[in-house]
Amino acid sequence: MKKKPFRLTPYQVQFLLVVGFVTVGWALYVRYLAIEFSQVALACDAGLQTMICKARSVSTSLFKNSVFGIVALVIATLNLMRPSIVLLTLGVVAAGLGIVLYNIILSGLAIGLLILGFARPAPATA
Repeated sequence: MKKKPFRLTPYQVQFLLVVGFVTVGWALYVRYLAIEFSQVALACDAGLQTMICKARSVSTSLFKNSVFGIVALVIATLNLMRPSIVLLTLGVVAAGLGIVLYNIILSGLAIGLLILGFARPAPATA
């Protein structure tokens, strides 16, 4: 039984582009309008209970513990061993969040592993 190499269809590439842009857009929104914006930060630290304050506190606790980078690295390693569109999508989401939300080193390694997942030997020609 011959194993087919992992290749993305054009629809899967478009799906990954949309997911990547939405993820990075949301991360930029949280970073620049919730975490670093001083008025929102002061209001949330004073006890304001809104969705943006909850998103700020969750994302802050996650990036302080390097959760985004670790998850991205684990998923990218799994994708390197056994590539699939599900793992690739989850890796893009976790790495996109990690790059924007201060887990740059681990997420950068994960992006490198995700790219390396496409490096498969070419099929032999007859």
